[in-house]
Amino acid sequence: MFDKILIANRGEIALRVIRACREMGIKSVAVHSTADSDAMHVRMADEAICIGPPASSDSYLSVPAIISACEITGAEAIHPGYGFLSENANFVQIVEDHDITFIGPSAEHIRMMGDKITAKETMKALGVPCVPGSDGGVPDMDSARRVAEEIGYPVIIKATAGGGGRGMKLARTAEDLENAFRTARAEAKAAFGNDEVYIEKYLGRPRHIEIQVFGDGKGSAVHLGERDCSLQRRHQKVFEEAPGPAIDAETRARIGKTCADAVARIGYRGAGTIEFLFEDGEFYFIEMNTRLQVEHPVTEAIFGVDLVREQIRVACGLPMSFGQDDLVLNGHAIEVRINAEKLPNFAPCPGMVNVFHAPGGLGVRMDSALYGGYRIPPYYDSLIGKLIVHGRDRPEALARLKRALGELIVDGVETTVPLFHALLEEPDILNGDYNIHWLEKWLSENLG
Repeated sequence: MFDKILIANRGEIALRVIRACREMGIKSVAVHSTADSDAMHVRMADEAICIGPPASSDSYLSVPAIISACEITGAEAIHPGYGFLSENANFVQIVEDHDITFIGPSAEHIRMMGDKITAKETMKALGVPCVPGSDGGVPDMDSARRVAEEIGYPVIIKATAGGGGRGMKLARTAEDLENAFRTARAEAKAAFGNDEVYIEKYLGRPRHIEIQVFGDGKGSAVHLGERDCSLQRRHQKVFEEAPGPAIDAETRARIGKTCADAVARIGYRGAGTIEFLFEDGEFYFIEMNTRLQVEHPVTEAIFGVDLVREQIRVACGLPMSFGQDDLVLNGHAIEVRINAEKLPNFAPCPGMVNVFHAPGGLGVRMDSALYGGYRIPPYYDSLIGKLIVHGRDRPEALARLKRALGELIVDGVETTVPLFHALLEEPDILNGDYNIHWLEKWLSENLG
């Protein structure tokens, strides 16, 4: 087992990894920018080292600074958390070249799944169902018209190197196609330095379903059910639950086995998530995230496992501590992402947190790096906490969420907590009857 792990991240996910290390008797190293010198992950780690100024490009994204921090502290492994360098294949290769263990999949698998076209081709070959669309990149308008006519409108144009909704445009009719195609390419070039796009059939009322998989890197893998992440704003998830309200046990077992078999065949190591659009009983692959997800706690809640602990074990060469038959689903869990943002426009709201009180009680978990007197810096993502609840069934989880939201206090900055209070009054949410377009429509009608 490792003696010391460096966490190449910040905020609540850095704390999440530090806690797992502490339970396993492993020393932790926090890295931080000058803006994060008083952050909670810096206070909680066994060691802390400053790696640069506030800008992420000069600190949390600085590969030389992170490698140097490992060498200075003697850390044997790096846990990337999510975001930042967690899915950067070049970073993984450099880490391994320095004889440091990367706690995650191989550079090869990150590279394979990081390109949307390669990922789709790989998954199709492994028997995973995919959305109808172009076989690869679409180089010009003539090709775009031909593909769109073959699969039928509406279609969606996506950046091959994309993520977070950037480089993604909808064309409902042939008249919309040229502008959508050119805009998607321009956005992709600006955001990712790569203007290649592909085209897929646009589904009208799908749910966003993702399957949690875990592999030992030696040809064995399991699935840990699904999460429904359909409530999204600008392609960013805000409310996630497991199991999905629209998925029955037979469907769960079928798609889960398909995904586990696929990652086992490629020798995948560690945690990963295979994301689908789900409509009319059919799954359509959209992408694979080769890292721990923000919403991993809901899966941990219903299966009673520690995914970070398992990541560390597998990276160290140990076998998984559970097999597929050991994974028995128990109850229902929901996570809401709480951002320091001012409604109705969701404008970032950094500043001083005067008072922070986390909710508690049975079935309540609060993952946050806040504390009273902490100043939220303006340089990073506005996520300040994740409230996770677990109940015997969905109605109990919803009731527990409502109660926990009422206990949560974040004084000094605006947050998105009022959004969740409002959503929990909506019949569609209470009944689990929503899709990926539901929240945007609700926001335009209620906060627009």
